[in-house]
Amino acid sequence: MPEQPRPGTPPAARPHVVLGVGGGIAAYKACELLRRFSESGHDVTVVPTAAALEFVGPATWSALSGKPVAADVWHDVHRVPHVRIGQDADLVVVAPATADLLAQAAHGLAGDLLTSTLLTARCPVVFAPAMHTEMWEHPATQDNVATLRRRGAVVLEPAEGRLTGADTGKGRLPDPGEIFEAAREVLARSGVANPLDLAGRRVVVSAGGTREYLDPVRFLGNRSSGRQGYALARAAASRGAEVTLVAANVTLPDPAGVKVLSVETTAELRDAVLAAAATADAVVMAAAPADYRPAAVSGTKIKKADDGSAPALALQQNPDILAELSHDRPRLGAVVVGFAAETGDETGSVMEMARAKLARKGCDLLVVNDVTGGAVFGSPDNEAVLLDAAGGAVPVPRGSKSALAHQVWDRVVALLDPDPGTG
Repeated sequence: MPEQPRPGTPPAARPHVVLGVGGGIAAYKACELLRRFSESGHDVTVVPTAAALEFVGPATWSALSGKPVAADVWHDVHRVPHVRIGQDADLVVVAPATADLLAQAAHGLAGDLLTSTLLTARCPVVFAPAMHTEMWEHPATQDNVATLRRRGAVVLEPAEGRLTGADTGKGRLPDPGEIFEAAREVLARSGVANPLDLAGRRVVVSAGGTREYLDPVRFLGNRSSGRQGYALARAAASRGAEVTLVAANVTLPDPAGVKVLSVETTAELRDAVLAAAATADAVVMAAAPADYRPAAVSGTKIKKADDGSAPALALQQNPDILAELSHDRPRLGAVVVGFAAETGDETGSVMEMARAKLARKGCDLLVVNDVTGGAVFGSPDNEAVLLDAAGGAVPVPRGSKSALAHQVWDRVVALLDPDPGTG
C-alpha cells in the first residue's frame, strides 16, 4: 500500500476524504474514525445527516475536522456544496450507514447534503452499516446492499455484538480502527482498473497459530501472530469478496466486513476451514497449524517432579489441512494457497524445501517466508517468494503485510474461473 500522507502535508497533496455520518447511535464512534483520518494526513470533510446531529453536535465535528459542518444544501450556497463536495472527493466513507441511508443511496434520492454528495461522487465509496439485526436482515435492506455493491460501492458487513439496549446480534458498527484500515485499502486501489475484482467471490482465510494442550494450563504452540492472515482478509474484503476468517488464538481486532470464526486447536481449525471451504472460490491457509499434538492430554496440571526429571512426551501427527484441501477440493475449481515458513539446514535451502512442499501439498500457490532467526513473526512487514504449481517464482520485496496480501490476491484472481457462478 502506498505510504499515507503525514500531518503538515500541503493540502493539494492530501487525499480528500468525505466522512458521511448517518443518524444512528453509533455516530459517536465516527469521531474516532475522523481522528484517524485527520492524524494520518487526510483532508476530511464531515457531512452528517440532520439525524446524526441529534447524536453528535456540529461543534464536535468542526473541532475535530477543522472545517465548518452542515447537513443541508442551504449552507454556503454560493459554493454549491451539494455538487462540489462529491466532485472533489478522493474517497467517501459513510459510517454509520443506517438502513434509511442505504435505501436512499440505493434509490438515488438526494434530499440532503450527504445523499446529494453520494450522487455526485465519482470516487470509491465505502459504507459501514450499523442497525438492529432485524433491519439488516430484512429483504429490503439486503436488496439495497446488493444494488450498491453491483454499482461498485464497498458495503462492509456489520459486526456482531451488543446493539442498542439489551439486544445482541449482527448489526454493530465495525471497530473504527478497522473501518479506517478498510478505507485505506480501498483508497490505495482507487487507480486500479478493476478494484473490486473479487466482487461476488467467497474466500476463506486462516490466520494465527494453533495450540495443542498438554494439560489445562500448558500447550504446544508457535509464534504466529495472525497479522498476515488478517491483512489477507482485510485486502480481500476491500476488493469486494465475502470473507470468512478462521482465526487461531489471535488477539487482533476483527477486520471490518469480515466474518471471524475463532478456534484453538488444529482439529478445530480443520473443521472450520473445511466447512467454510465448501462454498468458497479460494482458500488461503495463512495459519500455522501445529504439526503434532500430545498423544494423551492430562486432565489435571502436570506437576513438577522433585527429582528434577522431565515427563516423557509422546506426540502424534495432526491432520495435514493444506494437503487435504488441495487433493480433495471441497468445491470444484477452488484456488488453494498455502504458506511455508522455512529455515534452511544441511538437507537443503529454504527454496529447495519450499518447492518440495509445494509438490507434496498439491496447492496452486505457495507463499514462502524465510523465517531464519525468527524473521517475520509479529512484524508489520513481510517479504516472500510466491511459488506456483507451474514452476514460477515471484519474489516480493520487503514491505507491508498488506502489500504482500494484495500480491497474493492478484495471483489468485488470475487463477480463478472467470465466471463466479460456475464450479
